[in-house]
Amino acid sequence: MSRRRASDWLRALALMLALCLAPLVLAGPAVAQDAEIIPNPGQPSGTIAVGNNTTTDAPIRDRIESILAGVPDFDHIQVTVAAGIVTLTGEVTDPASRERLSRLISRVDGVVAIENQVTMTTNIGIRLVSVRDRFLARVNQVVAALPFIGLGLAVGAVIVWLGGWLSRRRAFLRHIAPNPFISDFVGQFIRLTSWVVALVVALGLMEATALLGTLLGAAGILGLSLSFAMRDTIENFVASVLLSIRQPFRHNDLIEVQNQRGRVVRMTSRGTTLLTLDGNHIRIPNQIVYKAVVTNFTRNPERRFTVDLSIDPTADFHRARELALATVSGLDFVLKQPDPIAWFEAPSELCIDLKVAAWVSQDGTDFELARGEAFRVLRQTLDGAGFAVPEPIYRVAVEPPAKPAAPEPQTEISPEDIPVQTDLRPDQAFEEMVSRNNTGDRRDLLRRGPERPATEPAS
Repeated sequence: MSRRRASDWLRALALMLALCLAPLVLAGPAVAQDAEIIPNPGQPSGTIAVGNNTTTDAPIRDRIESILAGVPDFDHIQVTVAAGIVTLTGEVTDPASRERLSRLISRVDGVVAIENQVTMTTNIGIRLVSVRDRFLARVNQVVAALPFIGLGLAVGAVIVWLGGWLSRRRAFLRHIAPNPFISDFVGQFIRLTSWVVALVVALGLMEATALLGTLLGAAGILGLSLSFAMRDTIENFVASVLLSIRQPFRHNDLIEVQNQRGRVVRMTSRGTTLLTLDGNHIRIPNQIVYKAVVTNFTRNPERRFTVDLSIDPTADFHRARELALATVSGLDFVLKQPDPIAWFEAPSELCIDLKVAAWVSQDGTDFELARGEAFRVLRQTLDGAGFAVPEPIYRVAVEPPAKPAAPEPQTEISPEDIPVQTDLRPDQAFEEMVSRNNTGDRRDLLRRGPERPATEPAS
C-alpha cells in the first residue's frame, strides 16, 4: 500500500511538471495565431479624402449591391451611401454573417465608415436551413480531415508506445539513476512527457493547436496553483531527491540532526528514520534534514575522546601531566598516532583540571566504553600517586594555636597495578536491534553497502 501511495505521488508530481512546461512548447504557435487577428475588422482603415464629392456615392452603392447580389447570404441587404458612409439594413441568420458583412464592405474603395444596422432574422425556417447548412459543412470538413486525424492518432500512439517502452527499461533507468526512487520518478516523467508530446503532435497534424494551447494554458495555471498550495510537500520531495543523490549518511551511521541523535535505519521519500540509543524511533522530514546541520559520528572511524581530571592545585603539574600521558598511552585501545595530549585549566581556586585527549578506532571498539575506561584508569593512577584533590579544610585560630596534625602517609600506586577492562566491543544486542529495523525496504533511498559500527559520542 505504501509503495502504491509513493507511486501515485511520483505520477502526480511528474504530471504537474509536464503541465507547467507544456505551455512553453506551445508559446510559438499561440503567438503566431494571435498575429493573424485583424485589428478593428468592422471599419475601414486608411485616411479620409478632403473632398466631399457626392457623385462618388452612387458608384460605391452600385459596387456594394453587385457584390452582395453574388453572395447568397447577403442578397436581401439594403445599402445606402451618404458622403462615403455606408448604412446597411436587413436580416442575417447568425452573428458571424453580420461581422463577415462588415469586413466585406470595409474592403470597398471609397468607404469612410460603416453603419451596420443588420439584425438577426426571426424566421424559424430560415434559421433551421442555416443550421443545417453549417452542420453539413462541418461534417464535410471532418470527413475531409479524416486522413489527418488518422495520421495524428497513429503518430501519437507510436510516441506513447515508445515512451511506455522506455519507462519500463529498468536496467537503463538504474544506469542513469542512483537509486530505485529516482529511477521510478524518471520513468513516470518519461511516460507522462510522451503523452504530452503525442498530444501536441497529434493535434498539430489535425490543425487544432489553438484548442491545445487553450487547454494546456489552463492546465499550466492549475499546475502553478497546486505548486503554491503544496509548497511544503514539493519542498520535502525535492529534498528527498537531493539527499538520495548526495547520500550524506548510510545505514547504521550515528548522526545528530537538530539535537536528535540516533542510528540511521532508512530514508524514504517522506523522511529519515533514526533509532535512538534508547531504542526509540524518530522520523525527521527530509526538508529539515537537508537544511539542518547534520553531524555524522561514524563517517571517520578514528575519533578523539577527552576526559577531565581534577588534581591538587599544589601538586607538581609537570609530573602529573607526564604520568597521565604515560598511563593513557599504555592502554591497548588507544591509538599510537595521533599522539595523546594533555593540558591544564583552572576552573576554581580549590582544584586544577587536567584534560587528557586520546584517539581510538571505532572499528570494534565502543567509544563510550573506551572513554569511561580511560577515565577510570587515569583517576585511580593519579589518586594513587598523590594527585587527588584534598578535601576542603577550614581552620579556626584559638589561643594558644593548636599544633597541626601530621599528614597520613600515602602509598603510590603504579599504573601496572590497576586492572584494565579488555572487552570494549559495541553492544551486540543493540546492533541486532538496528539490523532488525534496517529491513530491505524498496522505498529506502540509501544505497546498500558494508555496515560501519557507530557509538554515541561524548557530550
